[in-house]
Amino acid sequence: MNNLFIPQETPVLQEVLAAYDFPATLMGAVRYGQGHINDTFCVICQPQDGDAIRYILQGLSSAAFPHPEELMENMVGITSYLKKQIIAAGGDPLRETLSLVKTKDGKDYYTDSSNKVWRLTNFIENTDCYQKATPELFEASARSFGRFQFMLQGYPAETLHEPIARFHDTENRFEKFIAALNADKMDRAKDVQAEIDFVMARKNDCSVAMQALRDGKLPLRVTHNDTKLNNILIDRTTKEGICVIDLDTTMPGLSINDFGDSIRFGANHSAEDEKDLTKVNFDIELYEAYTRGFLQGAQGSLTPAELEYLPWGAKLMTLECGIRFLTDYLDGDHYFRIHYPEQNLDRCRTQFKLVSDMEKQFDAMHAVVAKYA
Repeated sequence: MNNLFIPQETPVLQEVLAAYDFPATLMGAVRYGQGHINDTFCVICQPQDGDAIRYILQGLSSAAFPHPEELMENMVGITSYLKKQIIAAGGDPLRETLSLVKTKDGKDYYTDSSNKVWRLTNFIENTDCYQKATPELFEASARSFGRFQFMLQGYPAETLHEPIARFHDTENRFEKFIAALNADKMDRAKDVQAEIDFVMARKNDCSVAMQALRDGKLPLRVTHNDTKLNNILIDRTTKEGICVIDLDTTMPGLSINDFGDSIRFGANHSAEDEKDLTKVNFDIELYEAYTRGFLQGAQGSLTPAELEYLPWGAKLMTLECGIRFLTDYLDGDHYFRIHYPEQNLDRCRTQFKLVSDMEKQFDAMHAVVAKYA
């Protein structure tokens, strides 16, 4: 393995690759993708005849995921379950969900000499991962995330670990905001009173989804929790979503949050840190396209209450994200990476502008759901 092409800054790759049996001559590994959390590489093998065989190798971030063994237990359970569902539906399990490659000693992941966890999965060829959405791609991603809900409706969500505790608990996010506001360690609160007032006026909104869960109105489901377009592999020929990827934050949650996070991300045309708020507008037509696709993919598996709360999911995920940006700004910008001092504040303001737009069109949002439900 001494002649392998290996990025010089990651010498441990030699050790990790040696833990696996590859079906052809191993040529090396190159950094891959645009993710910011895990270390991701494309591993390349070349048989004597035919095309190269590729894999995705990822080293899990211990900072983001302090219990990687729990994350991997979730992933094994979910992908195994999905394979059975895909086969029963006549699909291709090697293309429609991720497949973990076992190590030489039969394990689902490898722990290196520095105690970092690595996993190897098949590379799903003839697919693309998009960073920007067209209406068609946005709707295609919606069908995929809706189908994700449909296929996992029978999975016992309560058996899953929480890789990030209380991740989409908006009440918890509000409590952390209050703590950061009271501490005001950067002496910034005096300059963001309008944003603080915006959050305080919506304190009760932060409990809407969590109270519905406690009251038994909304069921606990397997949720992805990072439902952006770039977490769907799009088939190069059909332009349809073929596989949901990045299962690291999959855990027990609410379907309305998965729906809502996609709307927050995709139903507007501005950058997340756009300074000119006149350019930040909630697009009800994109909302309709996503709703149509999501409900097509879900195939009637959502309850009447979940349908009723879908607009709340969009509003709450956007509000929660804005609260998180504002909290980090007050706390000194420790969580979200910034490139200039006010970036988290600009991010916060775009989210709050979208929330305001949604509130003005809330009846229309409900009407769209009713149209396709």
